[in-house]
Amino acid sequence: MPWLCLIFAGLFEIGWPLGFKLADTYPRYFCHSISLAVASMALSGYLLYLAQKSIPIGTAYVIWTGIGAVGTVILGICFFGDSSSLLRLLFVSLILIGVVGLKCVH
Repeated sequence: MPWLCLIFAGLFEIGWPLGFKLADTYPRYFCHSISLAVASMALSGYLLYLAQKSIPIGTAYVIWTGIGAVGTVILGICFFGDSSSLLRLLFVSLILIGVVGLKCVH
């Protein structure tokens, strides 16, 4: 259960930069987008709190931010035209390797 909370915390971590990007991209929906960001922050933080009760805080934090970072990069590439250069993808894959590695040695 703690690992499931941590995964969902990481997925909600993607929601707040998405909300900020949508607020900037679609000013008409500013309030909705900021609400998405705030709700995502709250859920992400609460789920991280639950997960770190059983998972070492350093491991939980790195995995949480790793899921958020990698997910946000993928979202940016797929939906907002962010660069998908080879070096950028290499460094994102290093983050992913680190996250998986921490899970494996836990």
